[in-house]
Amino acid sequence: MAPTVLHLRSEDKPLEHRSALTPTTAKALIDAGYTVNVEKSPVRIFDDEEFSKIGATLVPTGSWRDAPKEHIIVGLKELPEETFPLKHVHVQFAHVYKNQGGWENVLARFPRGGGTLLDLEFLQDPETGRRVAAFGYSAGFSGSALALKSWAWQLTHPNEPLPGVESYPNEDALISDVKADLAAGKEKAGRLPRVIVIGALGRCGRGAIDMCLKAGVPKEQILKWDMAETAKGGPFKEITESDVFVNCIYLASKIPHFVNVESLKTPGRQLSVVCDVSADTTNPNNPIPIYTVATTFKKPTVPVEGLDGGPPCSVISIDHLPSLLPRESSEAFSGDLLPHLLKLNNWRNEPVWSNAEKLFQEKVASLPKEVLN
Repeated sequence: MAPTVLHLRSEDKPLEHRSALTPTTAKALIDAGYTVNVEKSPVRIFDDEEFSKIGATLVPTGSWRDAPKEHIIVGLKELPEETFPLKHVHVQFAHVYKNQGGWENVLARFPRGGGTLLDLEFLQDPETGRRVAAFGYSAGFSGSALALKSWAWQLTHPNEPLPGVESYPNEDALISDVKADLAAGKEKAGRLPRVIVIGALGRCGRGAIDMCLKAGVPKEQILKWDMAETAKGGPFKEITESDVFVNCIYLASKIPHFVNVESLKTPGRQLSVVCDVSADTTNPNNPIPIYTVATTFKKPTVPVEGLDGGPPCSVISIDHLPSLLPRESSEAFSGDLLPHLLKLNNWRNEPVWSNAEKLFQEKVASLPKEVLN
């Protein structure tokens, strides 16, 4: 029997440097009998040669479109905004299962071409119900870093938006940069910020808290909330009384607003930075309805409109925050995913993958008929 072929896409999202496969995990797959084709990539944090040295076959950028139907296409973020039908099995984050804007047009490409989406966001251990791999810790860590940088920037550069940022070579470099910014902010404000993290018990929340601590924010100035604290329903004055709010929840259903424009008009508001790590920007159930556009590394913040007084308030909503630390976050994610990648040669009979296919079929069944033509 011919070996299963995995085809690693080059990412198209601007400033997305992460990779679903790393040289380490690609070698493990090759050693297990897989053929691994890796698209040459000008943006991936791992050089092409790192893959060729471990036995992967380098192929042209974008060649997944013409790859044989039986090849499994592996990527991270959304495919380019095109309309042709998709014939392959795709392993990726698609962001189409929670009624995000335009979800039906994207999802419909799969049944139109006979393809299948195995969404990385919904790969769950059948026994525990927990995700088998996630970028949550890295997302929280990076989001918290940008939020702290933004707080300091507002103090040192009034009325100027936080400038664009680039990926960092490692965690130490990011921490050093944030510490320097906080020192400058403290000199202006006479104190370090008070931070509230909601979703503190999850991977994402732990990352956000760790960033604050490593950057020097005193632990007594970090408010750690999870489901117990939010059960009464918001909006919450504890958010508007804080300087920085980092939202790390996984949104599965409609919940009361954590904060909204009305609550931001509360006299004495301190809140000036919101980082919505969850980045459910177009989700109608988003509990932070104070912004309507996603932000990017080139333009990290968007101002909240309609505030009459108090300090300006900026929102960070970047949906690929872990790319701020692409090498470390890729290694951690791909390493967690590897035990399941090794079962892709029999994916229909492996619960993690077959359950993902079942969810895909359920979502396809909900598509309007007009998008399937």
